Amino acid sequence: MTAHAEAAVHGHDHHGPPIANKSSRIEAVVLGMFMFIGTEAMLFGSFFAAYFFVRVVNPDASTITPEKWAVWPPAPFEFPVFVAGINTCILVTSSFTMHWALQSIKRNNRRGLQAGLVLTILMGTAFLLTQFIEYAHVGFNTSDGAFASVFFGLTGLHGAHVLVGLILLTIAALRAFRGHYSPEHHHGVELPGIYWHFVDVMWIVVYVTVYLL
Repeated sequence: MTAHAEAAVHGHDHHGPPIANKSSRIEAVVLGMFMFIGTEAMLFGSFFAAYFFVRVVNPDASTITPEKWAVWPPAPFEFPVFVAGINTCILVTSSFTMHWALQSIKRNNRRGLQAGLVLTILMGTAFLLTQFIEYAHVGFNTSDGAFASVFFGLTGLHGAHVLVGLILLTIAALRAFRGHYSPEHHHGVELPGIYWHFVDVMWIVVYVTVYLL
């Protein structure tokens, strides 16, 4: 008797490729997202490497001492630390609303899911708008030296990731309002949520590194 016939006899006639074996307690799609985030972390790492290289070779910060690091960025330019701090609070808060959305659908609370996603999208949009306003009033552009290039490079790279995250969350929200999720099937919320938490954590690193150090 062939394998196909045996499967038919036992009521397990399976069409298509065989189901992949699980070698991890983490589900394959979640593991895939974590692996993708690992590649994104390496991308940010290359930008951070360029940033620190510029700070070390800059004439005003050639010696790594507290006094020298304090003059960054070079005079007369200044970074909008306060505005960026407000933006940081907005983005960190959005992580909590994203967590609320995911926990809500796990408890079959569809209203909580919808509200959490909408609030997260609104705060992410506010973050991007504030960053655009910051760019318009920062007082320098990419032609004002290497420090400006790495500033716009790092913050712009992160802003692009926020935009991608907002697109994913918007798709998740549209599906949520159509009733596509359940406590058993909510990867459409969980995966964008993991990505969004990564974006939030990466911004904290960017803020501390660029604006505060």
